[in-house]
Amino acid sequence: MKKALISLFTVACCFATASAQESNELTKQEKAEGWVLLFDGQHFDGWRKCNATGMPANWSVDDNAMKVARGEKAGHGQDGDILFAAKKYKDFELSIDWRIESEGNSGIFYYITEYPGQPIYYSAPEVQVLDNWKAGDNKLTNHLAGSLYDILPALPQNAKPAGEWNTIVIKVKDGKATHIQNGVKVVEYELWTPEWYALVSKSKFKDWKGFQEGPAKEGYIGLQDHGYNCWFRNIKIREL
Repeated sequence: MKKALISLFTVACCFATASAQESNELTKQEKAEGWVLLFDGQHFDGWRKCNATGMPANWSVDDNAMKVARGEKAGHGQDGDILFAAKKYKDFELSIDWRIESEGNSGIFYYITEYPGQPIYYSAPEVQVLDNWKAGDNKLTNHLAGSLYDILPALPQNAKPAGEWNTIVIKVKDGKATHIQNGVKVVEYELWTPEWYALVSKSKFKDWKGFQEGPAKEGYIGLQDHGYNCWFRNIKIREL
């Protein structure tokens, strides 16, 4: 019985440690591996609105997470797409926890280039954030959570329901990209190849100049305001 109690205590301690590490902190190993936090759980240091200065009013810190608020009309953002403007990234590994409300929709972007008058997604690849069960945009497989939006589906589809935390890890090295959702590799592709442009030609972006010419070889990391409550935490990145 004593050994059993000790084992249970050990498990509890490990669980408590893991939980503590989930609150926008880096372990010693992560620091040694070069990971850095892009959000400390309290401030928006380094972040601003796309094509503007300062943070949009509809973003706040809620429960140690970045929160973008639901618009007056669901699904209609308040022009509040944001990016981490302190640095552009080329080869990187990015990890983000996200949680979405019922029917919610949002996105994570990389290689963002700002074009005056154009949206954040004008030339930047988007990793979909979605309530797969109730969102209106759940009819196509390449629109489901973790997908390279409107280009490649996340398979197997393993997103958790609205209200639960998901973790997406986006890795890009020498143009080769993967999405790992909740510990499983769900998307793999290579940018700037004939195969890439063939995929783009079959997507909604086929006539977009930003996608015809890009994406850029480096750029900002960004988050979307799609008019739904969405939370992001444990935003960390390391250069490769």
